[in-house]
Amino acid sequence: MLAIRAAKAAMVAAIALFATLVAFGNVTDYHTNFEFVQHVLSMDSVFPSSTIKYRAITNPALHHAGYALIIAAEAATAALCWISAGMLARSLRAEASAFNRAKTFAVAGLTLGFLLWQVGFMSIGGEWFGMWQSKDWNGVPSAFRFVMVIVVVLIFVALPEQEIDR
Repeated sequence: MLAIRAAKAAMVAAIALFATLVAFGNVTDYHTNFEFVQHVLSMDSVFPSSTIKYRAITNPALHHAGYALIIAAEAATAALCWISAGMLARSLRAEASAFNRAKTFAVAGLTLGFLLWQVGFMSIGGEWFGMWQSKDWNGVPSAFRFVMVIVVVLIFVALPEQEIDR
């Protein structure tokens, strides 16, 4: 069905737009968002009695490197999803096998986005650096929303195509 294929292309484009805006915001408002990374890695706002503070990274160069890695992953997620959205749009009326092949960049981009927000923010930031303990610098709820949206799109996109009635 053509509408389902168009929906898949549109949803991948929507994730591409989101990742583009996030990366753009991180580059153009570097200091504000860098402050978030700095506080999380420094663990300066976890519970005062927390025994995991030994995990803190206080080296500013490592803060900048971590932030650069985050921005690069956001930009790569955006690029892969934009490429895929274009490929999917161009393949809307193609045979099912061709449309399925056009999903490759979508799967890569959506997976990278999932890994960034699930592994990077929820697992490493949230659990390893105790981000959940901070009332001011807790990005776990936002990361969870992003992860859920991305995984739903990934599942939808990965569903196999049927031939279009001609």
